[in-house]
Amino acid sequence: MKKQIKHFATVQMGYSFRSRLETSKDGEVAVIQMKDLQDDNIVSCIDLVKIDLNDIKEHHIAQKGDLIFRSRGLLATSAILNEDPGKAILAAPLLRIRVTKPEKVLPEYLNWYISQRDAQIFLTSRAKGTVQKMISKQTVEDLEVALPSLENQKQIVELAMLAAREQSLLQKLADKRNQYLSEVLMKVAKGERK
Repeated sequence: MKKQIKHFATVQMGYSFRSRLETSKDGEVAVIQMKDLQDDNIVSCIDLVKIDLNDIKEHHIAQKGDLIFRSRGLLATSAILNEDPGKAILAAPLLRIRVTKPEKVLPEYLNWYISQRDAQIFLTSRAKGTVQKMISKQTVEDLEVALPSLENQKQIVELAMLAAREQSLLQKLADKRNQYLSEVLMKVAKGERK
């Protein structure tokens, strides 16, 4: 069964700042920006910028389980907010996707699905702009998502996480091997080893 995102989640544009962000050490509101979205599609809350902002509306506040979608640039993927960021908003052009029907879809599954080939083809085919690609809120809402049972969604997410971990370990192993080989070859080149 496939359903459009708008049938089980809300999509909200990030807060549009009129000027450059004025950071404040004592600011009460954290701001999630593009730089906080990691390569593993998780939002890092470690270095969130703090600002002073009074007229913040409730619908702008991000919460654990929200997906933060990159609506501009080369990557049209999302990152999940796995921890409570406290009082935090996201800066435009980021979009917030919040699952409203958790009985139908897991946020982690939706986050995984958005980066898959079918979703990527749909999103990039509807991107606007020549130099800077932009994906609209409407396009994200119209994206059709295959919805297996919650149990199957959970298994898909777990397997995808294990596969990503395996890739990471294999990459580290390859890097260590190359480093070792380089050192051995350098010793041979310097005549320290035959």
